[in-house]
Amino acid sequence: MWRLRRAAVACEVCQSLVNHSSGVKGNLPLQKLHLISRSIYHLHHPSLKLQRPQPKASFQHFSSLTNPPLRKLKLSPIKYGYQPHRNFWPARLAARLLKLRYLILGSAVGGGYTAKKTFDQWKDMIPDLSDYKWIVPDIVWEIDEYIDWEKIIKALPTSEDLAKVAPDLDKIVESLSILKDFFTTGSPGETAFRATDHGSEGDKHYRKVSDKEKIDQLQEELLHTQLKYQRILERLEKENKELRKLVLQKDDKGIHHRKLKKSLIDMYSEVLDVLSDYDASYNTQDHLPRVVVVGDQSAGKTSVLEMIAQARIFPRGSGEMMTRSPVKVTLSEGPHHVALFKDSSREFDLTKEEDLAALRHEIELRMRKNVKEGCTVSPETISLNVKGPGLQRMVLVDLPGVISTVTSGMAPDTKETIFSISKAYMQNPNAIILCIQDGSVDAERSIVTDLVSQMDPHGRRTIFVLTKVDLAEKNVASPSRIQQIIEGKLFPMKALGYFAVVTGKGNSSESIEAIREYEEEFFQNSKLLKTSMLKAHQVTTRNLSLAVSDCFWKMVRESVEQQADSFKATRFNLETEWKNNYPRLRELDRNELFEKAKNEILDEVISLSQVTPKHWEEILQQSLWERVSTHVIENIYLPAAQTMNSGTFNTTVDIKLKQWTDKQLPNKAVEVAWETLQEEFSRFMTEPKGKEHDDIFDKLKEAVKEESIKRHKWNDFAEDSLRVIQHNALEDRSISDKQQWDAAISFMEEALQARLQDTENAIENMVGPDWKKRWLYWKNRTQEQCVHNETKNELEKMLKCNEEHPAYLASDEITTVRKNLESRGVAVDPGLIKDTWHQVYRRHFLKSALNHCNLCRRGFYYYQRHFVDSELECNDVVLFWRIQRMLAITANTLRQQLTNTEVRRLEKNVKEVLEDFAEDSEKKVKLLTGKRVQLAEDLKKVREIQEKLDAFIEALHQEK
Repeated sequence: MWRLRRAAVACEVCQSLVNHSSGVKGNLPLQKLHLISRSIYHLHHPSLKLQRPQPKASFQHFSSLTNPPLRKLKLSPIKYGYQPHRNFWPARLAARLLKLRYLILGSAVGGGYTAKKTFDQWKDMIPDLSDYKWIVPDIVWEIDEYIDWEKIIKALPTSEDLAKVAPDLDKIVESLSILKDFFTTGSPGETAFRATDHGSEGDKHYRKVSDKEKIDQLQEELLHTQLKYQRILERLEKENKELRKLVLQKDDKGIHHRKLKKSLIDMYSEVLDVLSDYDASYNTQDHLPRVVVVGDQSAGKTSVLEMIAQARIFPRGSGEMMTRSPVKVTLSEGPHHVALFKDSSREFDLTKEEDLAALRHEIELRMRKNVKEGCTVSPETISLNVKGPGLQRMVLVDLPGVISTVTSGMAPDTKETIFSISKAYMQNPNAIILCIQDGSVDAERSIVTDLVSQMDPHGRRTIFVLTKVDLAEKNVASPSRIQQIIEGKLFPMKALGYFAVVTGKGNSSESIEAIREYEEEFFQNSKLLKTSMLKAHQVTTRNLSLAVSDCFWKMVRESVEQQADSFKATRFNLETEWKNNYPRLRELDRNELFEKAKNEILDEVISLSQVTPKHWEEILQQSLWERVSTHVIENIYLPAAQTMNSGTFNTTVDIKLKQWTDKQLPNKAVEVAWETLQEEFSRFMTEPKGKEHDDIFDKLKEAVKEESIKRHKWNDFAEDSLRVIQHNALEDRSISDKQQWDAAISFMEEALQARLQDTENAIENMVGPDWKKRWLYWKNRTQEQCVHNETKNELEKMLKCNEEHPAYLASDEITTVRKNLESRGVAVDPGLIKDTWHQVYRRHFLKSALNHCNLCRRGFYYYQRHFVDSELECNDVVLFWRIQRMLAITANTLRQQLTNTEVRRLEKNVKEVLEDFAEDSEKKVKLLTGKRVQLAEDLKKVREIQEKLDAFIEALHQEK
């Protein structure tokens, strides 16, 4: 009974071992498994195609576990006195129990050894999932603190211990072969013969396999294993990508607020953006890491970047230079695959083709805008952020492709400019150089490798990438040449790592997913992997992206604190310099100074509306008379005054006033008003404000004034309305009172006196200094002045003889004057006589007109009687009254237009100019200059950089 009980217990143990075997599918759902458990579980899942084939045996062994059907025994006839059950069933039962015991013992020992071996294999096979640690709850990663795996491994029995515990296998086999005879038909010798014969054939077949076939078989198995692990990694990455997307979407909705790693790269990108604004030409010696992508033109730089960013975001061209300025691409994680510029709020959905086309067009427009006239490339950087689930966090700077020859349409210095831009970025000792080399062309034609070798001769921060490997494998006659390129034997350069990638079939319309599938398919069938020229971790852009990201963050962690200390020292030096030079001034950068100047300018424009109407009218009337006085005296008054009677005088005046009003006067009035407004505006803008005046704004105010005046245009309807008003004013001849009469006479006297003074100055310049100046100041006359003086004296004698002489000389009079002068030895020509007569007669006429004004002071009484029964005629006074009244009415009309319309329009123009200047950084740099501005600007930028660096370092420590 106790034997039967032990057998039952043993069966239960065996059954439990079978049910818990690793090769049997359990009832636990796949979705509830741990990430690592799932990766292991997938290997035995029925859906996995790559399963190790089961070994085939030459004959089948049966045991109690397989439950074979028992053959029916043919019992011999029962003879007298013979009991078969008493003789055979104890032996059969003993044989079964003995066989079961050794099987259980062997299974236990072998199972323990196999479990240990399997555990070691799986432990080596599982990829490094440290980057995905955030997905798994923290309690899972803390299991190591409670379980000592080393102690468990040591507790497992070794092979020597198993050898001691295990029985003699030869004896067990012998016993089993004896016991097997009871359950099989045929002679034992025949069975043994068959087994031996089969083994001998297997040995012969094994010996036929050559060493070369063994090596090929091992290489095939190795490649198969590598591809299998690669698929497992891809599947895990895909699952992780979906999980990350869900988590990021939850973060967007505010479900949970865990700080993800993407915030770090965003903070770091902001630091680089501030640095770019601080020094657009990259002259600042900052050593913050960047991934600098360099390569020959059309080497595949853009395609590699697009594969890393998982979207076709760059403009493309067939053999044409498309990258004309550096593009800083910040890759970070996000729930949606989008791209946006630093200075724009628009998001481009990278899953939509129309948004991709718009993004490429925008990048191309920004590049053209950065490139100045006469240049081909520009050092100004375009900042672009790309977010999406599964993207590796890093900052890449795509540089223009290196060229060997300047073609038509390029600037002559294009090659040198590209070299200088590339060197400026690569000379940073912490910059990671991603050197892109076209594998489909001869290595000797490469230009960029020499440049990279100069910047990083030891290859401590260079990653070499060979593109278009599919074309290289087809075209290269010697495959070992590709291996030499990958290993750097054909180039004078060293690198941290070497990678080979395929970036599509050359069709720009291919999707990123199609290119990735093509790349994986190529490397699965490529001889480069089968012949071990390349390792599995050296191919595909996915592995390249992981390697570059790891190298980037390693460089960031090693150098960022040192850079923060450097900026702290720079900030201290700038603050000390400011305190010593400007102790009482606030540190205002260029934008703050512009805002201060903007407020002052707007206040000064508003001051125009506070000018009194009287002041406006006085300025306008005086300015308008200065503009038209010459025309009034020369073209209206003097020709009319030459007439013989008052009727002709009035008729001439009316005709000329009408012509003047229709053609010139309104336009002249508007010009005067606009110039007056400019003068008043300039006066408010430029006059010093005492102690509060800051000369740093002078250039800006002058530029705003000029641009505002340039944009301002007077109302087109002003001239038409003004013409009607002036015409009506000039037609009025009715002087209402004596005060107006006296004012007109005073106005006439002032005008004639000013004109007489101008005439005296002209005569003095013509004849030279008089005798007083010659004696007092030792001045002499020239020969020409002496001739003019003699001519003047002769003409004055003629006027004294005839004070009523007309304005023009007759021909005989000119001849008489010339002969009189020749008689005194002075030779003159008729033209000189006419020029001298014009000034002499003008002075004589003006003096006579002034005398006439004195007579007309008492002529208001005669004017009221229309000069009836009087020899006194004062029509010229009436003319000047009409001119004076027209000036007053015009000044009043212009003043109303100024205060009601034009001042407001000018204020609007000033605001528009200020807004345009505020958006134009180059204009502000040009207009707000000086040591004070530059020092404040540098101090603000350095403070901002240092603060952002400190925040980034703090977040970096928190992540650790």
